[in-house]
Amino acid sequence: MEKILQNFIKALRSSGLRISVSESIDAMGTASLMGYGNRSVFKDSLAAVLAKSQPEKEMFHDCFDRFFSPATFPENQTKITKPSQMVSTDRDHGLTRLLLEKNNAQLSALIMEAAQSVNVDKISFFTQKGLYIRRIMLKMGMESLNMDISRRMIKGNFFNPQEGEMLKGAKALLFEKVRNHVEKQLSLFSGSTTRRLVENYLKDIKLSNLEMGDYTQMQVLIKKMVKRLNDLHSRRKKLSTRGFLDIKKTLRANMAYDGILVYPRWKKKKIDRPNLAVLCDVSRSVETVVRFMLLFLYGLNDSLVKMNSYIFCSNLVEVSHIFKKHELAQALAILQKGDGVGIDYNGTDYGRAFKDFAGKPLGKVTNKTTVLILGDARNNYGDPGTGILRTIKEKSKRIIWLNPEPQSLWGTGDSEIKKYSPYCFFVRECSTLRHLQRVIDYLLKTD
Repeated sequence: MEKILQNFIKALRSSGLRISVSESIDAMGTASLMGYGNRSVFKDSLAAVLAKSQPEKEMFHDCFDRFFSPATFPENQTKITKPSQMVSTDRDHGLTRLLLEKNNAQLSALIMEAAQSVNVDKISFFTQKGLYIRRIMLKMGMESLNMDISRRMIKGNFFNPQEGEMLKGAKALLFEKVRNHVEKQLSLFSGSTTRRLVENYLKDIKLSNLEMGDYTQMQVLIKKMVKRLNDLHSRRKKLSTRGFLDIKKTLRANMAYDGILVYPRWKKKKIDRPNLAVLCDVSRSVETVVRFMLLFLYGLNDSLVKMNSYIFCSNLVEVSHIFKKHELAQALAILQKGDGVGIDYNGTDYGRAFKDFAGKPLGKVTNKTTVLILGDARNNYGDPGTGILRTIKEKSKRIIWLNPEPQSLWGTGDSEIKKYSPYCFFVRECSTLRHLQRVIDYLLKTD
């Protein structure tokens, strides 16, 4: 029963419940204490230990009902009737006898036992259904059943060939029940695998190719990625017993112990929150990409980065106050419409945008500020403003340019990225969430 309970916890995790190792141990202890005889008591006691909120309780009850429902053989679905002359013989194998006797309880138990023995809980993809169905059928004795069917189909073998046809029908019904059981296991155990596949797909898909149906999943994924970065880099600030040994401080601290190093002292590097000035091109060619990048960056704004944001097309305006005043989703919607923002959409002009930034906004830039530019550098053949970009570079710590276009298009047509590159610390293609995650991870490690 312990193995079954472990599989149930695995199914809960696959359904989306977050269950720690300690909670799993508590569940084992609860099951041992309450027993397995009363289904209702067993269910409620596990729910009290493993489900921590109302949504989790709903997922728990749904998963419990699916996991602990056996492979049944309802009478109204049984199309095979056993004639009086159709009886098992000593030559029949065990599975054949169960089918002939219509012992549905034993058949259900046999399916469950065979499924457990072939580790059906390891099923991850729908393409594995056929494999596990065959394994379960073989474990139950399919080869022996086929032999018994063949014997009954031979005329003059003291059997009515009709019995063979009826036994073939019983085998088909059994196959259907095994398939239903495997599909149920797939729905229980493949959820986490499917989510990982979808998440990896969304991390690597070009943001410009996203469909409207993917937006909700993208927002959930961005929250998870932001949380991971927050957890990872927040921990680095709390470590106080790591790093390089500080010999001088260690010797001074242990002089009272005759030089024995009882209390080591470590060199600790202070890690500051990165100070970012983010310039976003919001022209139609990159607006979808920039929307998700801002969603990602502002998820980090409260705890890990200090950020002032600006958007530009024909001109540049600061929009930091909009994010402070409104919820993130609402702020992005306001920027997308452009109502009351003061942005001019008459054509992308990087030269004018840099000139606008070199005015009042540049006064907020210090030698600790990283200027992050999100745009394709397509300037409609206007003045690129490289001289102003040089001034911004001299005033700031560094300039990082994230270009959503593939490198094969850089410098083609009206793209000015190769003129801007000499003034940037680095230029990277950034068209997916994974690209952006790597850049932000680098900034959090190095600032």
